[in-house]
Amino acid sequence: MKKILLTLGGLGLAAGLAAGVIWTQFAGAQQDPIKRTSLFKTEVEGLQGKEVNLILVELAPGAESGKHTHPGDEIGYVISGSANLELAGKKPTSLKSGSVLHLTPKQVHNVKNSGKTPFKALVLGIYTKGEPVATPVK
Repeated sequence: MKKILLTLGGLGLAAGLAAGVIWTQFAGAQQDPIKRTSLFKTEVEGLQGKEVNLILVELAPGAESGKHTHPGDEIGYVISGSANLELAGKKPTSLKSGSVLHLTPKQVHNVKNSGKTPFKALVLGIYTKGEPVATPVK
């Protein structure tokens, strides 16, 4: 009898540890598919109410940003990887290392990583001061 109880106790501990590992992986998987790292932000003389933000944008393989807009113009340069840029009402545009792009304020778009490596782009945004860098669109 004691051996059975110890075995059941060991199974309970093993099940608890397995559940913890699975939960940790699940919780980590719930992070945003897009990572934006602000590298430099400043106000620029002559652009009242605006700020310039230099951002490193990263998308994991197979991930997408989801439809969203920005509060100002963006000029992007693709550092590595490949993606499709979907603009509302237009055919998708392929982006790859060395590609450049321009997005206008409030332009609805989605970016999908189309490769097997992370997609990375350097973006210079000229945003309305105090507004969020990106606003999701349904």
